[in-house]
Amino acid sequence: MIIVPPRNYCIISNPIVRDEEGNAVTNQHGNYKVRHGDEEIRFHQADPFALYPGEKLYGNVTPLQIVPVDSALRLRCIRDFQEGETKYAAGDSWLFKGPATYLPKIEVQVVESVNSIVLTPDQGLKLRARCECRDAAGIKRRAGEEWLYRGIGTYLPAVDEEVLEVVKAFTLTERVALHLRATRTYTDQLGNARKAGEEWLVTNKDAVSYVADVYEEIVGTVAITILNNRQYCVILDPLDNKGKPQLGKKVLIKGEDFFFLRPGERLEKGIQNVYVLGENEALLLRAREAYNENNEDHAPGDRWMIYGPVDYIPPVEVEIVEKRRAIPLSDNEGIYVRDITTGKVRSEIGNSYMLKPNEELWSKTLPDTVEELLQKQSGSARDPTRVVSLRVPRNAAVQIYDYINKKSRNVFGPELVMLHPDEHFTVLSLSGGKPKRPHVIKDLCLLLGPDFMTDIVTVETSDHARLQLKLSYNWRFKTENNTDGATKFFQVPDFVGDACKAMASNIRGAVASVAFDEFHKFSARLIRKAIFGLDENGKVNAEYVFPSNDLSITNVDIQSVEPVDQRTRDSLQKSVQLAIEITTKSQEAAARHEAERVEQEARGRLERQKIADEAEAEKARKRLLQLQAQSAAVESTGQATAEAKARSEAAQIEGQSSVTLASLKAQSSTIVTENELESSSAMQSAEIGYREQMDTLEIERASGLSKIESSKFKSIIGAIGRETIAAIAQAGPEMQAKLLEGLGIKSLLITDGNSPINLFNTANGLVNDQTQ
Repeated sequence: MIIVPPRNYCIISNPIVRDEEGNAVTNQHGNYKVRHGDEEIRFHQADPFALYPGEKLYGNVTPLQIVPVDSALRLRCIRDFQEGETKYAAGDSWLFKGPATYLPKIEVQVVESVNSIVLTPDQGLKLRARCECRDAAGIKRRAGEEWLYRGIGTYLPAVDEEVLEVVKAFTLTERVALHLRATRTYTDQLGNARKAGEEWLVTNKDAVSYVADVYEEIVGTVAITILNNRQYCVILDPLDNKGKPQLGKKVLIKGEDFFFLRPGERLEKGIQNVYVLGENEALLLRAREAYNENNEDHAPGDRWMIYGPVDYIPPVEVEIVEKRRAIPLSDNEGIYVRDITTGKVRSEIGNSYMLKPNEELWSKTLPDTVEELLQKQSGSARDPTRVVSLRVPRNAAVQIYDYINKKSRNVFGPELVMLHPDEHFTVLSLSGGKPKRPHVIKDLCLLLGPDFMTDIVTVETSDHARLQLKLSYNWRFKTENNTDGATKFFQVPDFVGDACKAMASNIRGAVASVAFDEFHKFSARLIRKAIFGLDENGKVNAEYVFPSNDLSITNVDIQSVEPVDQRTRDSLQKSVQLAIEITTKSQEAAARHEAERVEQEARGRLERQKIADEAEAEKARKRLLQLQAQSAAVESTGQATAEAKARSEAAQIEGQSSVTLASLKAQSSTIVTENELESSSAMQSAEIGYREQMDTLEIERASGLSKIESSKFKSIIGAIGRETIAAIAQAGPEMQAKLLEGLGIKSLLITDGNSPINLFNTANGLVNDQTQ
């Protein structure tokens, strides 16, 4: 027996065939007729019932489904049927809205449960039409069309509406605007016609909060641009009042002001500060296009200057080339200035100078050697636009050559030399080293002496003894005979090398005419005679002067004479040793006598010193004992202090290790928690994706079944034919009407007693018939 409690139902498979009175129908053999493959829903009955042969209970007894408030069931018709005056064809869908209890039917399939969506004022609902329908506002929508519902409160989507997402409104403030782009041509919610691809801004003047429409794409947010009273900016490609871009144009905006950059607009060099010019400052301007300022016309490319003190904001027609300041110059400073119209270069020295519009600083290039020598003197790199200066020391001279005028000038120290644009220093390249090698010394200043130079000369005597002489020459330039501005001093480029060569030649000639023994006895006189020569009285001259550059050699010092040949060196060494030995013996005898006298005096002093030393030793021993006692006391105190410090450091290390261990444990627990959270998020995302795919497959399956049922029904209707269907539909009512006429009954009302019937109108009709 099957018991169906109140508000429950069950599904019977292969139910029996019943007649019009609800009785079971049997065939000619007494067996119950069964509707194979069909189903029947049975609700609560007063008594339990048994299943007829062939019937089966499909599933379990199930409670009726209660549809709460703001919810509905989406139903689909799987068989044609009629409920009241409404006819449903297979494939039709509709909503069963709550609150109510849904009574299931075999002809109807529950597709899904639909819940209302609660919308706040800052939210919108994005919907899409499953088929051609009308939305909640009565607007006709086509299949696949999307729109946005902006109502407040609960919204229950219609049967032909699909919820895509809940769109959150963007809150607009005075500092933030919303940048939108139209994905197709339409009219926005503010009533403006938008074309596909058009971009615009929505500010808080248009709406406090804005929900983007389905045909709007949010490009991003735009921050407000704020200018104070000391700022300005230039907008490139601005939009006109109709929102059309003016490509290639510029607009100057001065502070105080604030605005949003509209789509396509951009700032040239960002927000710029007003140029504040001091008394010694100016701006070099250049006209980009024809421009009139203070009734003064400027053609494109013109250059002019604005002098301070003043505040200046350049218009869009003007380009600021650079900001210039007056260059302060002392009496020994200067700059090179070039006129860009004529190309001439001049130097400004000793006064503060502001460049004119047609002038620029000119960089003077110097040879690398000169640059190195100048940097060595000043200690820093040279500014190429500054006038080249050189401090000429005392008793020195510098030669400067002007390549334009083909003239040179000589400057004696102490003096500060400053080069004009076309002047260059004469670089001195002198010989150096021992023996002298050319181009060793580079310098700009020519020292006038007195000074000395050392050279090594190899000579050979008449008996072929080769000797190496190391000579030092004292020299100076004879400035008292200078009448042509020291030009003669620079006639010989390498006066050191030329002088050494000339004197070495004279010495070699003189030594070659004498034997080794004679040279060994009279070497100093021979060398001085070869260098300075003899006067009328046969005496050696006091100096030797080079007439080409007035270089005077005043003295020569023979520092060493060494034989080059080893045999000559050995014989010379033997003779020298013999002389030394004789001298040494005589000195030894005198020294021995003096030593004996000194020894006697030393013994007496020694005895006295011993006595004094013993007394000092006793005093030192006493101090030693005192220091030992003090060191023992310090040692014991230091040991105790070291132990206490070690215990303190051990406790500190133990505490630090505990803190480190706790922090590491906290980090490990944080890492474990983050990994578990990421794992849980990944599992939930996978589950949601799986559910979405299963729902999509179920919808596709239901849609396929509905199409199959629809095609099946159409094929059955086509097989039966319209006339046969009409005859079947009319056969029952006609037979009932004829049966009632045979019984003499004009009207009949049949009810099950459960549905109330209003009989007042019926009674009034009967009374009216009797009255008539």
